[in-house]
Amino acid sequence: MDRFHELNAFIAVAEAGGFSAAARTTGDSQPAISKAIGALEKRLGVMLFNRSTRRVTLTDQGRRYYDRTKPLIDEMQDADSELTRNTLSVSGLIRIAASSTFGRLHVLPLIPDLLSLNPGLQVDLVLSDIVRDMVEDRIDLAIRVGPVNEPEAVVRRVAITPLVCVGSRRYFEHRGMPKTPAELVEHNCLLYGGLTEAANWSFVGREGRFTVPVQGNLSSNSVETIRAAVLAGVGIGLFAKVSLADELRHPDVIPILEEFMSDVRDISLVWPKRRFVPARVRQVTDFFAEAIPRRT
Repeated sequence: MDRFHELNAFIAVAEAGGFSAAARTTGDSQPAISKAIGALEKRLGVMLFNRSTRRVTLTDQGRRYYDRTKPLIDEMQDADSELTRNTLSVSGLIRIAASSTFGRLHVLPLIPDLLSLNPGLQVDLVLSDIVRDMVEDRIDLAIRVGPVNEPEAVVRRVAITPLVCVGSRRYFEHRGMPKTPAELVEHNCLLYGGLTEAANWSFVGREGRFTVPVQGNLSSNSVETIRAAVLAGVGIGLFAKVSLADELRHPDVIPILEEFMSDVRDISLVWPKRRFVPARVRQVTDFFAEAIPRRT
């Protein structure tokens, strides 16, 4: 059996999670997919999949084989596309990860233009405030706000966004407005990151950088939760400016301590470090590298 067909069947089953789903994806019959996988496993002498009545998953050896062969298949498909298609258009599936708030405000609005420019592209947009493992979750491109600590990834910084400290008019009418960072110790500060103890917020003054310990009655690992709580008058929040968008134009949202704010956060495009980077990943990366700075 053709090795290329075996590899295509293997990639399809690994990504679809089953033989029937892979058959629908490739247009082959289920028996043909099963036969290709059986031939591949026999040739390699290893089991590539754990099979059950409900699900098909990669074995450890299957995962390693997928990680090695998927970039090769992508590169072969890209080489074909460069000869048979307009090189300004790419096709295939790309999985993009971003934080929930930034993704909703700044990535999702760009998707229609991306798909319009590349009608053969399929986008799987994963929005989560949890930093995803790019290899384990098969992420082709991640868009991150803040530091990136991934030695096995390529990082391309495309923009920066300042930090802002804000509260609602309702909150300040009830509790007063802090004039200096030191006064935050007397206020209800809402903590992003799920912290239940005091955190330190960073500021800059005449004598340089300093931190203020803050705490409050609400913490969350969701920026959306902290944003909603600030709007509801619960307390004061510290945000990357891109996470607020329209809220900064809301008459009830008031930035404070602006003269003490100097920190910024990087906005970066991140993709797994590998020998071959598919053309669709390169092109989508270039698209966001140009489009995101216009929104910040």
